[in-house]
Amino acid sequence: MRIAVCYPPLPSEKGVPLLSQNRQFQWFSRPTYIFPVVPATAATMLKAAGHEVLWLDGIAEELAPEEFDRRLSEFRPDYVVLETKTPVVKRHWKWIDGHKGGSLSSTKYILVGDHVTAMPDETMENCTVDFILTGGDWDFLLMNLIASDGDETKYEPGIWYRGEGGAVKNTERFQLNHDLKTTPWIDRDLCKWKLYAEKNGNFRRTPGTYIMSGRDCWHAKCTFCSWTTLYPTYRTRDPYDVVDEIENLVEKYGVKEVMDDSGSFPVGRFMEIFCDEMVKRGLNKKVSIDCNMRFGRLTAEDYRMMRRAGFRLVLFGVESANQVTLDRFVKALKVEDIEQGAKWASEAGLDVHLTFMFGHAWEGKAEIANTVKLARRMLAKGYASTLQCTLTIPYPGTPLFNELKAADGLTSLDWDEYDMRRAITKTPLATEEEIKCAIRDVYRGFLQPAALWRRLTSTRTLFDFSFYYRGIRSLLGHLLDFRGGHGSKGECQ
Repeated sequence: MRIAVCYPPLPSEKGVPLLSQNRQFQWFSRPTYIFPVVPATAATMLKAAGHEVLWLDGIAEELAPEEFDRRLSEFRPDYVVLETKTPVVKRHWKWIDGHKGGSLSSTKYILVGDHVTAMPDETMENCTVDFILTGGDWDFLLMNLIASDGDETKYEPGIWYRGEGGAVKNTERFQLNHDLKTTPWIDRDLCKWKLYAEKNGNFRRTPGTYIMSGRDCWHAKCTFCSWTTLYPTYRTRDPYDVVDEIENLVEKYGVKEVMDDSGSFPVGRFMEIFCDEMVKRGLNKKVSIDCNMRFGRLTAEDYRMMRRAGFRLVLFGVESANQVTLDRFVKALKVEDIEQGAKWASEAGLDVHLTFMFGHAWEGKAEIANTVKLARRMLAKGYASTLQCTLTIPYPGTPLFNELKAADGLTSLDWDEYDMRRAITKTPLATEEEIKCAIRDVYRGFLQPAALWRRLTSTRTLFDFSFYYRGIRSLLGHLLDFRGGHGSKGECQ
């Protein structure tokens, strides 16, 4: 079979779509490209099984639609696989409908991702797509679908498809019973890893790339997270195999930084083995490791262990400085844990990246100000090296979406609007302009004298200088991404 794993270009005046393997979609003024681990795993598995595979990322390759279509047509795929997300799902519906027939009249189209997992029936009704693979283990489902060769009795749970006469059928809810220890290392050449090795704000040293030690977060309860839709059950790979893969990336590809994009990096015995192996093999001196983590789980000594093992950057989701919000999101986190954990991590020598969300339905000016104050304080004290702010986007399938929809708390059900450019949650206690203004205030925190001085005194190498230069450009981009929310004099009120 001939299978194309694709990201069609999506030209828009809004900017560049941050789509591939992304939990929070946003149009960016400056492009950043995340290497999509699960799609790449799917492509690798298919190739290993003897199929012809085309990796065609029109977004990362910055292809014009005409060139993308030409390459796809020349490949003559039997199947085309697209990862989609709420803010672009309608664009993908239109793209599939427009590509049905013609020179690819026998091609079957497959959609995957958190939106179609949450609402597969909607997509089957509004689009001529042939298959939807629900859940996060869609790489395994894709292998099953191709191997079944049209025999519906062999389909695993989680597949939606069109049967006789076009009737929509499905194999019930997906199951996360696949053994991640059987997944192969990604064929980086097949998946054009260099497209994603430079234009990524996380990497201080390049080339960098992504892996995943687990799927996805061991907490898996945050009510706003769309990936709990995909991965309600957390599983990990073998820690020795993960270190083996990193060693291969260093020796074969010259990778200098690796981002482990598990929703939360595995802790406990997994982390101990991983860190021990990184030190034993001397990899801690050859490559930097970045990862996602949660506050309230690790000790100061854990962070020191991570630093010794080569970890450089740790990303934490804060979301809010208000305990009521943390509790409503089921973060299982105390406000005091945030500053303490960031202090421990930064004192261990790790760069700390924090993410904040603004636009919660129940937060007013005072609560918003608390979060702004915390974010700016963390920058000034050096407890955070970088941070990111987003608007609260309640994606379909999440408990937050269900709660707000039931309470008439959403401003729109037009999925095009769920793109981080406007408030989707009704916020009776604060205006959208005030919320965007708060986000800009946080980003201006990078320009505080104390924060600037820390950056200046911590700059030691050309790599640092280049990284901070890119950071300044990203800062300007974020200020453009959230433009608006200003008073008549051009300042936040």
